[in-house]
Formats: sequence, structure tokens, C-alpha cells
Amino acid sequence: MGLPEEDLRRRAAIPFRLLAGIPEVLADFAHSAANEIRARNLLGEPTRLILPVGPVAQYPILVDITNRERLSWRSVHIFQMDEWLDWQARPIGVDHPLSFEGFMRRELIARIDADLRPLESNYHVPHPFRPDEISERLAAVGGADVCYGGIGYHGHVAFNEPPVSRWHHVSVEQLRQSLTRTVVLGGDSILVQSIGCAGGDPGAIPPMAVTMGMRDILAARRIRLYCAGGERHRAVFRRAVAGEVGTGYPVTLVQGHPDAEVVTDEATARPIAVALR
Repeated sequence: MGLPEEDLRRRAAIPFRLLAGIPEVLADFAHSAANEIRARNLLGEPTRLILPVGPVAQYPILVDITNRERLSWRSVHIFQMDEWLDWQARPIGVDHPLSFEGFMRRELIARIDADLRPLESNYHVPHPFRPDEISERLAAVGGADVCYGGIGYHGHVAFNEPPVSRWHHVSVEQLRQSLTRTVVLGGDSILVQSIGCAGGDPGAIPPMAVTMGMRDILAARRIRLYCAGGERHRAVFRRAVAGEVGTGYPVTLVQGHPDAEVVTDEATARPIAVALR
């Protein structure tokens, strides 16, 4: 945790890039996605993206680039990583203020000019009652070109939370091969989400989710993770790029991927000194 940046870079098992601040990190996310779509459009090929809701501030930038440059999404396939579920493992509905699908439809798809928008049939959301459907659709279009994502407080990518049970052990290989599934969220994830989304009220956060598994995420040809949480993500970032591979911190399974990168800002990458503040 206290390694200087240059030592951390030598030790890192996932390459990382540092930008000046969080706004630059989010802008990089938006431009990366736009560049991917532009390049594949020029080749006359579809673009297949796994996209997160968290972080989210990159999407207005991406919409602006899209509309300003007349960048067509007609051949873009969007595979949404995950979605909240209520306590009975039912979808919360797109009108819920925390719905990931609702956000993507309102703040990304609907804000793209109508003639540039992705086809409705090209927008794919994991469903708890049809868990294999999104993987089948991903395979049918040739797999993901890029998986974009954030990194959760306990190292989750999508909602691949650390599998914790006193009765059942999940191995690294089992988690690596995990499929789309329903998960019960850990207390730490609910608490962190409540601070960011609900004024610190954990009761406002749905307790379950449906998530793409690590198998589909790790199968993406490129993985780009954006650590945009600021000060509270300093340990998250360091564990992700240089921590020991294990199920207790699922993002570490990305280590060893042939084309993965973590992007964060210079302040988040600073060494950690434990002290009263």
C-alpha cells in the first residue's frame, strides 16, 4: 500500500495509466468507447461492448461526441453488465431511480440522435429468469471487443462479489468460469452504494443483483477498467493491479489477461500512509 508509483508500476500485474484527475479519467473512458465504435464502423464491422453503470459520468461526454461527430451506433451491441434485484430476486423495474437499464435507456440511448441510436435488438440486459440468454447473445455476435468497467470497493467487477460462505469454498478457477447469475450483495457493497446513491441509507439499496459472470468478462478481447472513486479508491486501485490473485478480491482475476489496463488519476495512485486525520 505504501509503494511509490514507480515501484508499484514494476510490480503491477495489470498495466495502468495515470491521468491528471477524475474528469480526465472519465473523458478517457468516453473517448476510448467512441474510438472503438469509429474504428469498427470504418471497417464495416459491428462493435460489441460490455458496459457498466458505475462509473456513469462518462456517458454525457460519449453522447456529445456521438452527436457532434455523427457517430453511428446502428451496428453497436451493448451488453449491460448487471442490474439490481429486489429481496425476492425480481428486477426492480426501469422506473426505479437506481435501475441500471433505466439509466442507460434515458441517459445514453435516448440522448443519442434518433438516426444514430443502436437498434433495440442490439441492447442486451442480463435477466435473472433467463441467466444464460445474455451469454448466448454475446457468443452469437462473436464475443466482446471491449469490456469496460469500474472496480467495486471489495474488488468486484460487474457484481462478481467475493463468494463468501462458511460452508462452501469457491476456487479461483470456479470464479474465473462463473456464469451470469443472481447474487446476494455483501454488506460492504450496500454500504458504499448507499453513501454514493442514497445519502448513506443502506435500506434504500436493493439487496440483490443479476450479474454477468467472470467467464464472459475475461473472454473480452480487451478489458479497460476505470478506477474513478477518488481518495476512497486508493487501496482498491493498488489491490487490483498488484494484489494477490484470489476470490476475496475478484478483479485480481483480470491479472494475466493479454490486453487489460486500469486507468485512474494521479491522486488515487498515491502511496497510502495510515494516520489519523
